[in-house]
Amino acid sequence: MTRVNKRLRTLMAFGVVCGVLAACSNDTTTSSTPALSDTTVISADAAPASDAPSTDAPTTGASKWESITAPADCMCSDGSGFTYFVRKADPNKVLFFLEGGGACFSKDTCAPGSDTFKRTVGHDGGMTDGEGIFDFTNPKNPFANYSMVFVPYCTGDVHIGNATTDYGDGVVVHHNGYINGTTALAKMAELFPDATQIVVAGESAGSVPTPLYAGLAHDLMPTAKLTVLADGSGAYPDVPVMNSTIGAQWGTMNAVPKWPTTVGLTPEQWSLPGLFVQAGKHDPTITFARHDYAFDHTQTAFAALAGVAAENLVQLIDTNEQQIEASGIQLYSYIAPGETHTVLHSNTFYTETVNGTLFVDWVTDLITAQPIADVHCSGDCKAA
Repeated sequence: MTRVNKRLRTLMAFGVVCGVLAACSNDTTTSSTPALSDTTVISADAAPASDAPSTDAPTTGASKWESITAPADCMCSDGSGFTYFVRKADPNKVLFFLEGGGACFSKDTCAPGSDTFKRTVGHDGGMTDGEGIFDFTNPKNPFANYSMVFVPYCTGDVHIGNATTDYGDGVVVHHNGYINGTTALAKMAELFPDATQIVVAGESAGSVPTPLYAGLAHDLMPTAKLTVLADGSGAYPDVPVMNSTIGAQWGTMNAVPKWPTTVGLTPEQWSLPGLFVQAGKHDPTITFARHDYAFDHTQTAFAALAGVAAENLVQLIDTNEQQIEASGIQLYSYIAPGETHTVLHSNTFYTETVNGTLFVDWVTDLITAQPIADVHCSGDCKAA
């Protein structure tokens, strides 16, 4: 795996509640909630190291990115300013990309000395050569000519929080992810009002809310064709106590979309599989797809920390898909063998092949509305 960020050690909730479309305004363009119980608090020292690629800034050697400084009510977890990025190319095709990079939901995981999540955008907007889907010089890249909105991650709440939480002993965190994310989403609609194809993608923590943001994009741009590509979170199951306790810390119930499908749902019921289901019922034309490694070591570690038996991680992945599809939502999946975590920001994006199907070809067909089928590793799925 290239572009590995060894600094981040990711903690993610199993089953999360979502945010709604609400954004701050006046962007500038340049070139106390219930505490988790003792049984659910996870020490930062126990957190598994994440090998999610470092996507501190989207990168390209050919096209230019614009940095957009958001207004003051958009911020990172430490209260510092929030910046996101726009690449203008084909105005009819847009990629809305959500960065990954950890999470926090307790005094230990959110403390200043903890390295479980990113606290700031962490760069000055400088760009270098890209990899994976951000390599715009690769002739095989299906996103090479797409306009893009790149949403950095610095709030510890998988882009869906809306609360300032005091965890005690001076540990105060601005879980501002949904405000930051929906601000960038509104800017996408402003800059590319005639877009006919929108892909909402993310990796690791950024892949968690992709169905939600696709549903919110539909509210802004109802005539656009929407596709979701979630990379690296398919095993996280519906655990009601985690849904409600971590959701309370992040303030996600302050930001539930006012969709008919959300009426009467409780925090305990709002799960990761539920994001696919509710967004799919809100807009039945959304195409949902995801990529996972069958024994992704990062997801396996998260499952163990949450008390979920994950020796056979691929079974959790398959079960989630079955539950989503049992609700009437089609979810296309590409399940590769091995223990790697995420592929979109890696050059493996162009070479990965499962059962004769090249992943880059599968994604190309996905976003061009060509027929695709589920791709699933065979045998024990452990050997990459």
